[in-house]
Amino acid sequence: MFAGVSPSDYNVPAEVKAAGFDICADELGSIVEGHDVKKLKFHGGVTGVSEKLCTSIVDGLTTTDSDLLNRRQEIYGINKFAESQPRSFWIFVWEALQDMTLMILGVCAFVSLIVGIATEGWLEGAHDGIGIVASILLVVFVTAISDYRQSLQFRDLDTEKKKIIIQVTRNGFRQKLSIYDLLPGDIVHLAIGDQVPADGLFVSGFSVLIDESSLTGESEPVMVNSENPFMLSGTKVQDGSCKMMIATVGMRTQWGKLMATLSEGGDDETPLQVKLNGVATIIGKIGLFFAVVTFAVLVQGLFSHKWQAGTYFRWSGDDALEILEYFAIAVTIVVVAVPEGLPLAVTLSLAFAMKKMMNDKALVRHLAACETMGSATTICSDKTGTLTTNHMTVVKSCICMEVKVVDQPTKAASLVSEMPVSAVKLLLQSIFNNTGGEVVVNEDGKREILGTPTETALLEFGLSLGGDFQAERQAVKLVKVEPFNSTKKRMGVVMELHEGGLRAHTKGASEIVLAACDKVINSNGDIVPLDEESINLLKDTIDQFANEALRTLCIAYMELEGGFSPENPMPVSGYTCIGIVGIKDPVRPGVKESVAVCRSAGITVRMVTGDNINTAKAIARECGILTDDGIAIEGPDFREKSLEELLQLVPKIQVMARSSPLDKHTLVKHLRTTFGEVVAVTGDGTNDAPALHEADIGLAMGIAGTEVSLF
Repeated sequence: MFAGVSPSDYNVPAEVKAAGFDICADELGSIVEGHDVKKLKFHGGVTGVSEKLCTSIVDGLTTTDSDLLNRRQEIYGINKFAESQPRSFWIFVWEALQDMTLMILGVCAFVSLIVGIATEGWLEGAHDGIGIVASILLVVFVTAISDYRQSLQFRDLDTEKKKIIIQVTRNGFRQKLSIYDLLPGDIVHLAIGDQVPADGLFVSGFSVLIDESSLTGESEPVMVNSENPFMLSGTKVQDGSCKMMIATVGMRTQWGKLMATLSEGGDDETPLQVKLNGVATIIGKIGLFFAVVTFAVLVQGLFSHKWQAGTYFRWSGDDALEILEYFAIAVTIVVVAVPEGLPLAVTLSLAFAMKKMMNDKALVRHLAACETMGSATTICSDKTGTLTTNHMTVVKSCICMEVKVVDQPTKAASLVSEMPVSAVKLLLQSIFNNTGGEVVVNEDGKREILGTPTETALLEFGLSLGGDFQAERQAVKLVKVEPFNSTKKRMGVVMELHEGGLRAHTKGASEIVLAACDKVINSNGDIVPLDEESINLLKDTIDQFANEALRTLCIAYMELEGGFSPENPMPVSGYTCIGIVGIKDPVRPGVKESVAVCRSAGITVRMVTGDNINTAKAIARECGILTDDGIAIEGPDFREKSLEELLQLVPKIQVMARSSPLDKHTLVKHLRTTFGEVVAVTGDGTNDAPALHEADIGLAMGIAGTEVSLF
């Protein structure tokens, strides 16, 4: 139960009041976790709560007063979860002793010692038994040391992995901060794919859908807005972008309470270890069977000899020693049959594989992955950020139907003088308002561009054209924002102009946005109908940019003369094309060589991307992925194929462009189930998550920082 009480009889605890705040952590927890709208209204809504927390929903926390910051930490806590105690080395020793082969060997050692000492005395008879014990101890300690070191490495790596950097407004400046440093009252900026870092309240944003399945198990996303402003730690932003105010942190959040109830699970045995344990058990049983048969035959021989000699009823100490020798022979058969070197060989090879991967900066989630990876026959790789560096710049543009090279700031500046003033104004308005990024001035007074690599490249281009981000943002009022997602492949905004009237801006995949246009701005700055000649020219430009391995984006706008309601979706046609930009994303060093190594090892590498097909083909050829006998296909075409056609097509596909997350998932599923391939998928974002989970091996790249793909 929460310590928060009903609104009418809420009293601020004395220590909270003394610290300078007007609301306690338990009350904040009861508001957010209980989705209590009445309590929120009683405290004055989000603005009222922010005042009681001594923060501002515009400028965020003030960190200049270190005394206030310390008091805030004491009253509300820090954003860290209590972790379970690390397991001691001796627990790993105990776990290593549970191996079935080692148990059989242990029994053999015990029997061998007793029989050996009884028949040959302590010095001579104990050799075999002590040898087996030494073998067991060697295996146990090698396994335990390997597992213990691995657990320590995992702990360090997990700590590093959890140090997620997010964008926060503090002291009026937007800055990057570790989620561990968040405090109640912080204003956090979230976008698609981000994990909600603590429990909090929605301040402002557009089209925000939250995936709460990690907490509630419900697959249906929850719409978050000013009517339902509650955001819970551990959930994911599925769509939209927003600002949220942190309310509770660490173990006071719902995620923290959930984590407190969980205990660390033990590691599963790898498939190879399971098989080898099975083999050892079978060999042990066969050895035992032959040992029993041998012992029975030898004893029967002794009985027959005594029967013939007529001494059947007379037994001496020598006869007892002879039977003990027969038993020693039987034990020797069992000892020889059980392969004591097998567990050691497996343990050493797995430990070696894991260490090699750690050296290559690969975090191995399950040791089984080391084995499965060795038998991979297909790799389905994402392009952006995986095969390429994800450091983007605008190098070519086709604005007002004229193609220009703009790979240097001076060339971009000269472009402005050659363009009509009206077109420059529209282009800058689109770049600076229809964006998920932001241009800010940091505490050092330096200009900093925040956002995804694509957004950063466009904003940089806008600044090189002489644009002013803040001035453009203040000149209009945003009415609706539709953020980019991998299904629509475009984003858009509707804005209210100061001089009156509404205007919509959109940008995204060139073919998709161009198909929504029926007009274009010509070289004189006039708006003219988009005729066949103009369409062909623009399509040829897109192809030309794509063949040069550039990512292409089309930018367009339309005047909304009939009015617009924020509840309605944005128009899907009737736009005027402003222009097309080509963004360079260089291939990572060593990719071509790696693809060649994979091919020589019999592994097929396939590229699956959301980019234009010509860009994808150009990059795939540069990497050595696309060969003369391979097929490049687009996601929409792939979706329409029948099962019979897919059976013919899938083995030949080397490049899939304009693919949705579902297309990627379908391809991986077919490769695994229909063709029996062992599939590895590499990816770095939310759109890769379904395929990563479907694959035999999911290689989640820690480049884009999206936590959804890490599992």
